[in-house]
Parts: sequence; structure tokens; C-alpha cells
Amino acid sequence: MKHIALLFAMITALAMNADAPYTIYPTPHMMAISPSAFTNVADSAIFTPQVTIMAQDGIDQATIERAKQVLAKHGFQTVVVHKTPKVGSVVKLLAIGPEEKLGKYDHYLLTLSAGMKGEAQVNIGGANTDAVFCGLATLDQILAQRDSGGKMPCVLIDDYADVQNRGIIEGYYGVPYTALVTKDLFRFMAQYKMNTYMYGAKSDPYHSHLWSEPYPTHITPEQERIGYLTQDMMREITSEAHKAKVNFVWAIHPGKAFADPADVTVLDRIMGKLESMYQLGVRQFGVFVDDVGVPSDPAIMRLCADRLTDLQRRIDARWNTPGAAPADTVKPLHYVPQLYAYGWVDLEQARTFYESLRSVPAKVNIYITGKNVWSVPNNHDLALVRQWMGREVSWWWNYPCNDQDPTKLFVMDTYTNFRDETHIISTESLERQLQGTNTVIINPMQQGELSKVALFSVADYTWNNHDFNCHTNWEDAFPAVLQPTMAAAFRRLAPFLRYYDSDALDYYITRYKQSVSRGKPTPQPLIDLLTQVNDDCHTLMQLPLDSSRQSSGLFYEDLRPWLCRLEAMSGEAIELLKGNNPPAVDYDNNPRFQFTILGGMGSQISLAVRTAEPAAQSLAPFITWLRQQN
Repeated sequence: MKHIALLFAMITALAMNADAPYTIYPTPHMMAISPSAFTNVADSAIFTPQVTIMAQDGIDQATIERAKQVLAKHGFQTVVVHKTPKVGSVVKLLAIGPEEKLGKYDHYLLTLSAGMKGEAQVNIGGANTDAVFCGLATLDQILAQRDSGGKMPCVLIDDYADVQNRGIIEGYYGVPYTALVTKDLFRFMAQYKMNTYMYGAKSDPYHSHLWSEPYPTHITPEQERIGYLTQDMMREITSEAHKAKVNFVWAIHPGKAFADPADVTVLDRIMGKLESMYQLGVRQFGVFVDDVGVPSDPAIMRLCADRLTDLQRRIDARWNTPGAAPADTVKPLHYVPQLYAYGWVDLEQARTFYESLRSVPAKVNIYITGKNVWSVPNNHDLALVRQWMGREVSWWWNYPCNDQDPTKLFVMDTYTNFRDETHIISTESLERQLQGTNTVIINPMQQGELSKVALFSVADYTWNNHDFNCHTNWEDAFPAVLQPTMAAAFRRLAPFLRYYDSDALDYYITRYKQSVSRGKPTPQPLIDLLTQVNDDCHTLMQLPLDSSRQSSGLFYEDLRPWLCRLEAMSGEAIELLKGNNPPAVDYDNNPRFQFTILGGMGSQISLAVRTAEPAAQSLAPFITWLRQQN
């Protein structure tokens, strides 16, 4: 372990060093410019065309494959060996055993130094192979920031996550993500060190209404379009999750049966379904009993706690036996109880409910959304519920969820989204040190690709609470989501995709109206602004033609109704401002501006069509006003 000792020595020496040489997300806890770890010949390094990967015992194949993938992405050939080569660049991967854990979550140490000839030497040591996997996400971003000559400043990074489980809960009311979107989200999560994806799509009948039945082997094209899954699709999803080291948690929603004393076979049926999901590659499960009524009878509360405990024991007896291979074991349950927003009842009732869960094994993750359904993670709610349950609490965060506002998009920075989402208290802010939770996962919009903007921010926050910068993070989210030209257009367009409009647009509309009232119309500043909006719409309409990223077409499908309507609105407004009289657009019934949603859960699922509403507060009424002036 001499390399680890060297790393610790360097941390002590360099912790107070000056400006960080790279922009890395999530924001590292400590990054410093470093002299070469082994020589003093250079303060920068360059990778040779072929890079040797050395993986010590404890590094799993998924991490080795990720190392090869990262290096190949940046144009390097790789070879995996077990002995240090005498020449060339080396990436060493070291998993530290339980007796030498570094503490925190996914804690890794990365050094980039230069050999005698300036060749890059990288050491990534982690508390375990998953932590090393996170370190490779950092290496990926370092390689992307090489200068024109391929040089990279030598660096030391000491990093870890503040929250253990970070990612997504697909638990909104609406169209489930397609298998393609889900797999693409896994790849995005791997890039930014997120590790948990809980699947509980309310409109998936095999999650709720048909919870005890296996997934079908075939579905219709229409069912696929609205997010239904086959067994083969589920296998593909779990396979991609394992590659990305994302814990794919498949959740079952047995409804009222879980709390029904007369239903004595409910656990047998649940285990039967979990067995079928295990065969499809799932290695972690959840149980949802949300939105079916909150029990007031203490006996029913105890029954739910006992059944949850029994289910965890059955899972352990079935898959977590002594000697079972790590890849064959099942991680602890995730549980969403009937009372997940404690503000629904008085404090004494809430205390009684959560105290009933004290007997559940401590390893089971039990979720709340806070005092309210749309609360932002906060220490007060966590401390209160933690006191009642006597354990850490997991947080289901309904953000940037739009199932209650399906015609709106939330693609702005975190605090602007808080103001735009009417169900969130607009003055909420994020704790600088979140305490009492090991899990924060977000319930995103029905538009999975567009949710990446918020997901990028949440990844940053849950990794490093204290250093989260809302505005810097938001600006840097766009190039993380799209290639440069598209990213710039999307960044400029994002404020106009809001229901509430851009502040700049509102300002220029007000100024123009004032100029009209004075008898001296000055439309040009507003025309210029709307022309930029229209041009950016046309740029993003080229997304389906971007063959460099599979996600570009998926991103466009999410954005299309809002993009097409904004393009039409800005174009019409420009013509009216120029004094022309273009044909009026039917904004309410145009299929180009519409999208499909699913509502309800269980046997009450229904299909509906909605119309996108970008720039609805200022631009839409302004077009009507302009028509009235002519």
C-alpha cells in the first residue's frame, strides 16, 4: 500500500495549495496543483499513445471496462497488465480493503504526475472498486481539458460524496421513460458520479395494477411509445445499469394489499415477482405503498413494519447466503410508506406512524418527501423524522417533477426552478451541510433528457453540499448535456422555454409598449431579441441530425413541442412587429405543439394530450396585443 501512503503524504503537503487546475463536476472536496509524484522533472504530463491499465485485486471488471472506455474515448489504445511497465503512461487502479477504508462515501484519491520523460502516471485509489469507478469519471473530465499539445497540469484530488445514494426515482405520474432514455440516463449518471436509479413508474401496470404478474415478452408499438417495457427491454436496462455502476432498484407497488390483514399471501406473491425481476438482472428492490391512504390503526402500522421486516429476511435468505458471489447478492430494500409527507397529519399521529417503523432492519431505506410533498431536503425535517424512527432517513425529492404542471418545463437554475414550480416554496434554499440522510434521489420531469440539467445540479449538490454554486453549476450543465453549438443555443433559449418568460423579454416588451404609448414605436431591440430566439430554435431543430450523440435525437423528442411552439410564436411576433400581417397560428390545437401524457395509477391509468406552454406569461399575450393594434 505504499502508493496510498504517498497519496496521504501529498494531501498533507498540498491541501492548502492555490487555484485548482481543472473544472470537475461534481465539485471535488479538495483539488490542488501537484508536482510530479515520483520526480520533479515536470509540472505537467502527457499521455503516450498506448496507456497501460494496472488493476489490483478488488477492482471488478466493470471498473476495468470503464477505464478502457474513458481512455479510448480520448483516442488512446489500452492494454491491461498486472505488472508495472518500464515505459509509457500508466493508469493504476487500487481498491483498498475494508481494513483500510478511507471513510465518507465513494472516497477516492487521484494523482496525475509525470514520469522521467513527462509521460502521464495516474494513480486512482479508492475505498472500494465503486469509489475507483467514480475516480475514473474525474479522469475522463481531466482528459477532456488537455491543452492543444496534449499537456495536463499535474494534480492531486482527494474526493468523496456527502450523500451515499444519489440519483433518480422514476416515480412521477405520467409516461414512463422509454428503455432508450433510461439507458442514456445511466450513462449520464456514470459521468457525474450518481449511483442510484429507483424505478417506480406510476403508469407502468406491472409496477402497480399488475404488480404480481411478470413483464410481457411482447408489446405493441403504441405501448412502447408510451414507455411500456418487455422482459428483454428490462434485461437491457439492468445490463446497462451494471456497466454504469448504477444500482437499478425495481420497486413493486402492491397497493392496499400490503396493509390488508386478510391477505395472507401478499409476501409470497411479492417474492414471486421479485424472483422474476431477479432473473431479468435486478439486484435491488423497493416496495411502494404510497398514495393508497394513511393507516391510523396502530395494529395496521405494526403489520406493515412486520411484513417489511419479513420481506427483507426472505430476500436475505434467498439471495444473500454465505459464500454468494457479490454479483448475485441483493442489496437492502427501499421502502416508501403510506405517510411520506408527515405534514399530512398532526405531529402526534406522525410520531406514532414513524415509531412503528423502528423495528424494521436498519439497512432498509425508508423514504420521506419532508413535511410536504414538494419540500426541499432540509435538516429540520430529517432530524424530526430521524428522531421518531431512530435511524437515517432517505429523501424522495419531487424536483424538477412536472406531473402537476405537465405543460411547463423546469430547465433553469435550481433557485429559479424553485420559484417557477408553484408547489415548491419559492424561498427554499439548500442546506450547506445536509445531515441525517444517506439518500437523496430526485423525481424528475416526464422529459428525461431535459431533466439532465437539474440532475447535473443535484449530482453536484449531493456530492459536495458546501461548495454547491447554483449559478455556476447551471451554466456548466449545458455543455455536459449537449455538444457545444447546441449547448450554447439551448443555454440562450432556456429562459424563454419557461412558462413565466425571460426577464429580458418581459423588459423589452414593456419598453416597446411604452414607446407605442408615446407615439414613437421602437420595435428593433425587441425584434433583435426575438430573432435570436428564433435562430436558436432553428439551431436546436437540427438535433435529430446530430449523429455524434445518440442522446441528441432523444433530447429533441423531449423538447420538440416547446421548441416548435416557441419558434412559431417568436416568428409571428417578429412579423407583427415589422408591420406585416402573417396568418394567425392555432396554438391550442396544433399537433406540433402537443404531447401525450398518462395519468393515474393502477387500474385508473388514462391517456391524454397536452399542449406545451413556453413563454406563456408575456409573449403569448403580447402576440394577441399586437394583433389588436393592427
